[in-house]
Amino acid sequence: MSGQARLAFCAWAATLAAACALLPLVAPAGWLFQAALLLGVQSAVGAVVRRMTPAGPPAVAAQAVVSLLLLTFVFVRGHAVLGVLPGPDAVEAFGALLAQGTADVGRFSIPAPVTDGIRLLLVGGVVVIGLLVDVLAVTYRAAAPAGLPLLALYSVAAGLSPEGGSRLWFLCAAGGYLLLLLAEGRDRLSRWGRVFGGGPGTARSGGAAPPPVRNGRRIGAVALGIALVVPAVLPSLGGGLLDAARQGRGTGGGGGTVSAVNPLVALQDSLNQPDNRTVLTYTTDAESTSDMYLRIVALDRFDGTSWRPSERRITDLPRPLPPVPGLSPSVGTERVTTSFRAAGWYAQNWLPMPYPAAEVRIDGRWRFEPEGRTLVGDRGQTTRGVRYEVDSLLVRPTARQLSDAPAPSPQIIEEYTGVPESLPSVVAETARNVTEGASSDYERAVRLQDWFSSQGGFRYDTQVKAGSGSAAIARFLEDREGFCVHFAFSMAAMARTLDIPARVAVGFTAGASDGGGGMAVGLQDAHAWPELYFEGVGWTRFEPTPSRGSVPEYTRPDLPSPEQPDVPEPRPDDSAQPLPEPSDSEECVPGQGTEDCGAAAVPQDDGAAGGFPVGRALLVAAPVLLAAGILALPALWRGRARSRRLAGGGDPGALAFAAWRETTDSAWDLGISPQESATPRTAAARVVRLGRLEGEAAEAVHRLATAVEEALYAPRPRPAQGLAEDVRRVRAGLRAAAGRGARLRALLLPRSAVRAVWAVSERWSAVAGRWSGAVRRVRARIRPSGQRA
Repeated sequence: MSGQARLAFCAWAATLAAACALLPLVAPAGWLFQAALLLGVQSAVGAVVRRMTPAGPPAVAAQAVVSLLLLTFVFVRGHAVLGVLPGPDAVEAFGALLAQGTADVGRFSIPAPVTDGIRLLLVGGVVVIGLLVDVLAVTYRAAAPAGLPLLALYSVAAGLSPEGGSRLWFLCAAGGYLLLLLAEGRDRLSRWGRVFGGGPGTARSGGAAPPPVRNGRRIGAVALGIALVVPAVLPSLGGGLLDAARQGRGTGGGGGTVSAVNPLVALQDSLNQPDNRTVLTYTTDAESTSDMYLRIVALDRFDGTSWRPSERRITDLPRPLPPVPGLSPSVGTERVTTSFRAAGWYAQNWLPMPYPAAEVRIDGRWRFEPEGRTLVGDRGQTTRGVRYEVDSLLVRPTARQLSDAPAPSPQIIEEYTGVPESLPSVVAETARNVTEGASSDYERAVRLQDWFSSQGGFRYDTQVKAGSGSAAIARFLEDREGFCVHFAFSMAAMARTLDIPARVAVGFTAGASDGGGGMAVGLQDAHAWPELYFEGVGWTRFEPTPSRGSVPEYTRPDLPSPEQPDVPEPRPDDSAQPLPEPSDSEECVPGQGTEDCGAAAVPQDDGAAGGFPVGRALLVAAPVLLAAGILALPALWRGRARSRRLAGGGDPGALAFAAWRETTDSAWDLGISPQESATPRTAAARVVRLGRLEGEAAEAVHRLATAVEEALYAPRPRPAQGLAEDVRRVRAGLRAAAGRGARLRALLLPRSAVRAVWAVSERWSAVAGRWSGAVRRVRARIRPSGQRA
């Protein structure tokens, strides 16, 4: 290998070694292999051009052009000319991907999924850094300055990592740089021989340092500046879902403050996750979990751009917690105890718990923020896998207590009713129109809630563009579609224009039963809701978002008591009038029968005149029932075939074949036609891909395919357990991913029911063949006897 080729290879390896520092930030790591391939092609192009011409610019230009074509082909070939030439559509697609990647960096927790946008940032960034390293170290023979782009790449990883750069990745990046320096030194010595600069007396006499030392100092100073500045200006990946905290500063009792970033984008991303990963599980002694909202943080500062938490002082965790501000002893409460366990992957600084909490039992470095009654992790403490127990209060105010609540303190009014000057006037005007005629702040709040949730024509949609500023609120009031943050932010802003103290809480709804007596809270349970302050009750939850969460009991209209049904009493004039009595007619003489007496009042039992026409109904219903029965035949046959295949019993191979046939037929019914020539493994991958299966359903398909392969090729197939359950998982997954029309068609007109037609056709062919054979044999016997006659 020539010195130049060795140097190019070492530049490629050094870039990849520095890029390895990004591996802990995202998962999976397949992007690194893609970057390595593109870097290899880029280096090879540079080597070829440098062999043809000693000038540097042609090689750099060729590498830049090839890199651009490669990135175009990999990421936006559908928008490019001939798949590789970046035209205007490709440039626009690149811009959209870059914007998506920038947004994804801020919304996902570590390790973030490799979305298309993040993959472009990773692969494209590594390719650009690799081009700079190759130009400096190989084209212009300056390996030492090539350490600057390598350091920039490593600084990105260290700045985004929540715990800073790992020693392993630092050693990896440093080793790659040293390898590049050694290759460059060997190349210099091979071409020029050993170079001596300066005499011994120069160093001893205190003269100027030789040029390599001066260059090294300059490079070190610039590198240190980059290492300090770059992480500060980069967007950071969150430490977890709804990561709302920066690290609390200070230790010890009473010290430190806590601030937070806007969790809006992370919440929208959680609601749109296809896989509802479990965030935490809990058990509680509360009679009902409908009001078990798990609060993470309260957003109380609205600056016109977004809702954010104010910077607050944090203290050591007291046990028990101080009394709930604003809560009067006259308001009914119930103390409940709830035990939580956070998932091992869920790592964020704020602790989800019911509001208001009275006591929290938890291990670790947790601090208390009194204003929001929240807990925040200190010095790297997160919720990852923690277990904790919370005693909380179920506050049950009555509508009268809320309606008669006195005015809040001036401090509460000043802090929680302010709105920015940029808030469009339509927000306040709409609030006044909706609450016109209301006699109290409580009635105004209920009217706002009902207007958003049911009366205003709003539509819940998690795909609407996220936004929390003044313009976003005005747009939401006009378009009337959005998700929970739009409803919560808008109601809180409108309440503030009515001088009702308001803030927004972010957290989770109660979740769903886990089937074992506990509750499971998933990503899709992320939620935001407004909290309004009423003196004597404190911060009170409202639910303006339609189809999400539960409406609080104290905001529902009063219903009549079961003991006193709402039946109108008889009017005095009605009760005063006696009921009409039967009068004797001249034609109706007692003892002469009732054939002609009162004929107009007594209905006659005459089938021809007023009875039900049974015969005519049967004549009409018979064809309808016959047609319905014919239409139901495919569904009946399909259900019978499914029951027979999943009944169990028989030899393991037959069971595996029957389960596999049911799986492919279920997919066929929903539009995934079978490929009889495909192997079971290939067919399983195709069903997973086209059926958009994930999780247990996808694993079940592959288990069924493995059972079929064993039945086909193993000398003695092992008895497979749970095949029927796997088939049911696959069917449930396919139906969940299919549309309503596809599910209805699969139920009423299943495509696989054509197998019944094929079976009848085969039997008919077999019977016809037997009959034709019998006829031929009879003719063969008759013909010789006829000839003898």
